[in-house]
Amino acid sequence: MLFDTHAHFNDNRFKYDRDEAIKSAHESGVSYILNVSYNISSLEQSVSLSRRYSYIYAAVGIHPHYSKDMNTEVLDKIRTLAENKKVVGIGEIGLDYYRDLSPRDDQKKLFVRQIDLAKDLKLPIIVHIRDANEDALNVLKDEDAKAVGGIIHSFSGDVNMARQVLDNNFYISVGGPVTYHNTRNLVDVIKFIPDDRLLIETDCPYLTPEPFRGKRNDSSLVRLVAEKIAEIKGMSFEEIANITTNNAKRLFNI
Repeated sequence: MLFDTHAHFNDNRFKYDRDEAIKSAHESGVSYILNVSYNISSLEQSVSLSRRYSYIYAAVGIHPHYSKDMNTEVLDKIRTLAENKKVVGIGEIGLDYYRDLSPRDDQKKLFVRQIDLAKDLKLPIIVHIRDANEDALNVLKDEDAKAVGGIIHSFSGDVNMARQVLDNNFYISVGGPVTYHNTRNLVDVIKFIPDDRLLIETDCPYLTPEPFRGKRNDSSLVRLVAEKIAEIKGMSFEEIANITTNNAKRLFNI
C-alpha cells in the first residue's frame, strides 16, 4: 500500500494516456494519490480527477511561478473548490527564486494569502521551496503556518533546515532525487527524519527516479522511492510503505 503525496496527472504529458497511467499505478500498489494544483486551469482539473477516481484526492492552490497573475477572484475560486470533500489541502504554494518567473514580493504576498486561506479552512498546505529556504521558513514562522501544518514537498534542504521544518509542524516529503547520485544531504536528512514525519511522492511527470530518469514519471514509480528510503533506513519496503501511507492519511484526515 503506497501513497503518492504529490502528482500532476492533469499535466499535458498525460494527455493521451491519463486514465491508463492512473489505473496502472493503482493496480501496481498505489492505493492513494494526491493530485496537486499549480495554476488556474489545474484547480478544477485536479478536483475533477478526484471525483472520477475514489483513490485520488486533490489539493488546490497556485504555484509561485504564477504569483504575478493572481487576484482576489482566483483566491475566491480556491476557497469555493476547497469545499469539496475530496480536497484535502492547499497547494502547491511557496517561493521559487530559481526561475523567478514572478517578482519575489508578489510570490511572498501570494504565499501569505494562501496560508491565511488554509488557516481559515483548517487545511494543511503543500509547500514548494526552491532556492528560497530562508525566506520561505520565515514566512511559515511569521504566519504561524504550524497551526495547520502540511508538507515541504520534494525536500532538498539539509538537516538543519529539516529540523526547523519539523519544529514548525510540517512533514517532509521525498521523491525521485533520493535515487540520484550525489544526494548525500538527502540521505542524511532521511536518516534524521522521525518515521512519523516522513512522506513519499513522485511529482510526476517530473523528477523521475533512477533507473528511468529522463523518461516521464508516474505514480507507479513511487515504489522506487520507498525502496531507496528503506535501504537508507535499514528497514523493509513494507515498513516504509505502511509508515508513509499512514502518515499521509493522518495528515489529510483520510
